[in-house]
Amino acid sequence: MRYHPSRKGAFFVGKTVKEHTAKEKTEQKVEKRIGSNVQNMISPQKPSRKRKKKRKILRFAVSLAALLFLIPLCGVLLYFRKDVSEWSSLMRSQVNESVREDFIPSNVSYIYDKDGNEIAKLSMSEKNVYLKFRDLPKDAVNAFVAVEDRAFWENRGYDLKGIFRAIWEAVRSKGDTLNGASTITQQLARKIYLSNEISLERKIKEIMAAAELTKQYTKAEIMEFYVNNCCFANNIYGIEAAAQIYFGKSAKDLTLSQTAYLCAIPNRPAYYDPFKSKKRAIKRRNKILQDMHECGYINDQELSQAKGEKIKIRAKEESLGGRVNNYQTTYATDCAVRYLMGQRGFLFRYHFNTHEEYKEYLEGYQECYADIKEELYVKGYKIHTSLDSQAQDALQSIVDNSLNMDISVGDSGMYDFQGALTAIDNSTGKVAAIIGGRSQEGFLDRYTLNRAYQSYRQPGSSVKPLIVYLPALMKGYSADSTLKNIDVSAAKKSKAVSALGGYGVSLRQAVEQSKNGCAYWLSNEIGVPYGLSFLKEMKFDRIVPEDETLSSALGGLTYGVTTEQMAGAYAAIVNQGKYREPTCIQSISDIDGNSLYEDAQEKAVYDRSAASEMIDILKGVLLRGTAASMKWGLTSGVEAAGKTGTTNDSKDGWFCGFTPYYTISVWVGYDAPKRLGSLYGSTYPAAIWKDAMKALLDGHGYTEGAFFPDEAGPKEESEEGAGEEFLPGRPDSEVLSDGYTVADYRADRRIGKEIYAVIAQIEALSPTSPDYFGKKEMLHQKGMDLIGQIYSRKYTLEMQQALDAAFVK
Repeated sequence: MRYHPSRKGAFFVGKTVKEHTAKEKTEQKVEKRIGSNVQNMISPQKPSRKRKKKRKILRFAVSLAALLFLIPLCGVLLYFRKDVSEWSSLMRSQVNESVREDFIPSNVSYIYDKDGNEIAKLSMSEKNVYLKFRDLPKDAVNAFVAVEDRAFWENRGYDLKGIFRAIWEAVRSKGDTLNGASTITQQLARKIYLSNEISLERKIKEIMAAAELTKQYTKAEIMEFYVNNCCFANNIYGIEAAAQIYFGKSAKDLTLSQTAYLCAIPNRPAYYDPFKSKKRAIKRRNKILQDMHECGYINDQELSQAKGEKIKIRAKEESLGGRVNNYQTTYATDCAVRYLMGQRGFLFRYHFNTHEEYKEYLEGYQECYADIKEELYVKGYKIHTSLDSQAQDALQSIVDNSLNMDISVGDSGMYDFQGALTAIDNSTGKVAAIIGGRSQEGFLDRYTLNRAYQSYRQPGSSVKPLIVYLPALMKGYSADSTLKNIDVSAAKKSKAVSALGGYGVSLRQAVEQSKNGCAYWLSNEIGVPYGLSFLKEMKFDRIVPEDETLSSALGGLTYGVTTEQMAGAYAAIVNQGKYREPTCIQSISDIDGNSLYEDAQEKAVYDRSAASEMIDILKGVLLRGTAASMKWGLTSGVEAAGKTGTTNDSKDGWFCGFTPYYTISVWVGYDAPKRLGSLYGSTYPAAIWKDAMKALLDGHGYTEGAFFPDEAGPKEESEEGAGEEFLPGRPDSEVLSDGYTVADYRADRRIGKEIYAVIAQIEALSPTSPDYFGKKEMLHQKGMDLIGQIYSRKYTLEMQQALDAAFVK
């Protein structure tokens, strides 16, 4: 057997075309005669007059419908006549200037860090092989024709009947559906010259390009280009690579069933991905086999045998091997894909009325995501990011060293005890570093789960400031407001939470000591939907209707959150309540150098005054609250604020916080959630956060004297005071607030350093020492004497509380 490249007639012929044509005509006559006999056997009577009348009415209705379609279509073309002319010229020019090499999907995309260093190359599987038409399996060609475009060998690149069907669907859906009716040639045109954007303009261009391709190339060539440009999931292009990776054999050695199975994948690569579920493509395989049977490409026996054959896919690790894709690469790719999805018209949603609605949305999201990701591997993009490779290495080492006490592995072969971290540069709102897990020998440069943005875990108390306390501050509460610290267990059984008794606690103390009863009571007072609305505003994408319960106030969410989302939300607090969607993208350009990226606008989510008050409250968490053991003030003169989070049974530990320069969110836990007695937000997560923040600050020279917005006014450059430890470069005479100058601020902070030194001495005392209490009392008095020298009343209170906390402990 061999291929016949003619645009008309059958595609696989025997000794000669002439013999095949004669044989085909004979078979057609026999089939026609047999068919008429069978029809006569089934329905020997002639159609009744009533049936004839119905057929006439139906034909008239169809003709009228076609006319009704043509009128608006002509109107659209007339309205866009100038644009249509330009589009036609553009498509004609692009196709006429094309060469065969343009249809070999080999353009590499590059990702760069903030300094312009190459992080990664995005390209197809190294096993991809381009097959000439003569080497394509005949079953693959016939399968695609049968299921995608039965008139492929005769049409002019487009199908008028199909276009009418698409117009009817567009009219019927009121414009919601603008796809379908794409021939094989149109699909090829879209892949090479256009995007997956759903629009009338793209559809018109697609048809024009398909018509030009049909003039420029033979049908055999178009089929060759099409099959080699089909994506078979996992960045695999062409049926030869798909055959080798999924079945471990050459395409020419595939069975009919295996061929049809592979030909099912390009329809929806993400959904039919064999490594995710080999069963999904079976149904479409059977449809393709049935279509091939209807077209006469296979007989009854072949159909039955192919449908009954079991599909066995090779293991992913065996077939793909090591894939270079570290945490920087996977995150940068994700950011680029999400941005391009928005550019192509995908509507991101963060509010759902039902769980079914959410699942339907998620399916559409994943399908669009896979299509755009496919583009990144073949379109030759250049992606510049804000990722700091030096900081990435430093923070990766911190996570590795902090969690190296547990080297047990899970089913994946990776360490089961894991951590993730996202660090944002507050000045830009961009991600500076992202750690998706621990380093591990044998997995160092292979794609693994990037937990920083892919793992959704329960946030525990770290979510309280976002959905309880900050929203409450916006409703008139203050740091000094008294809250009820109720019994949560009793509250879960009660229908009147507001009426429950509980001792009074200030909002500030409730945050610092992470009082669950206070958060639960306050969430009921302000309303759960109101609190959750802030997460939706900040694009937390897995908040579902089931989350609208008081348990959410304590971090009990259906799916959870990621460190990327939490870092973005906490960065909004330090950014005076203005949210900037986390991303690492600085620019994206196509292969011709055209810019495709534009920064999104920040939006106010929280009131500026509420955000400022929340910063002040969260500072207390580190000074005297659940993170006081971190002893941040002893290691850095840069102000910091944050919140711990621990879930039930200590399965997840969090610390989310910020300095004026950076925001960092840290999660620690097991991939397969289980209890760890020593895991609290104040232990491993806080320790990682502290070391990571110190590394970022030290790496960029941010060592002392930083303050939060609205506390000391904007910085100004000045020669006077340039060498000062606190507020460098600012004159002593500058007024920070009424009666309080830069000189006063510096003097207070120098005293504060002495007080922290005294606190360190108190904490270093051994309780078993015979003079323990005497020395402790003496040091406390020394600290009190120093506090008496502080000018700022606010700073006096901070130091007093820090000293007292150390003395009581």
